Amino acid sequence: IVATNRNIISMQKNNKFRPDLYFRLKSHEIIIPPLRERKTDLPILIDHFINKAARQLNKKVPAVPKELYTILNNYSFPGNVRELEGIIFDAVSQHKSGILSLESIRNKTIGNNHYQNHSSDNSENLTGSTELINFPGKLPTIKEAENSLIEEALRRADGNQKIAADLIGISRRALNNRLRRADDKNELAE
Repeated sequence: IVATNRNIISMQKNNKFRPDLYFRLKSHEIIIPPLRERKTDLPILIDHFINKAARQLNKKVPAVPKELYTILNNYSFPGNVRELEGIIFDAVSQHKSGILSLESIRNKTIGNNHYQNHSSDNSENLTGSTELINFPGKLPTIKEAENSLIEEALRRADGNQKIAADLIGISRRALNNRLRRADDKNELAE
């Protein structure tokens, strides 16, 4: 059994992998998509890794806060399933109460550049970074863009304001202030 995270077919085209070796290895090929493309596997994997970590670390299995699934569902897992396993093992090793603490998980995912990257378009913008927003028509005003960003963050965070604030890089208090101002303006407009 052999495994790789490289695209062997494109490597062959670029003469970086021998075709005869590829055909020898390719008797039975199984392609497993990366974890970021199969987020429905997260609950099963999280449960498995929490139980495995608790057993190996001789700890009681902690209760899992529902926010864990929301946080990890918004992460792209560049390290794939092994990264998820490491994140869970670290959290279980540090946990001290009956409920799994999300602090170490937030530190490893929300602070990471791979958090919230749901774009399938990897084109480069003028600064050379990955383009996250596409404006096909009229450009939105700053206020419209802010409102859209907040709405999307709340959608991805399943309504959890703490996670939504973390997603867009502001404090929960700043998010609450923006939501309150938007509510006040909506009340005035009615």
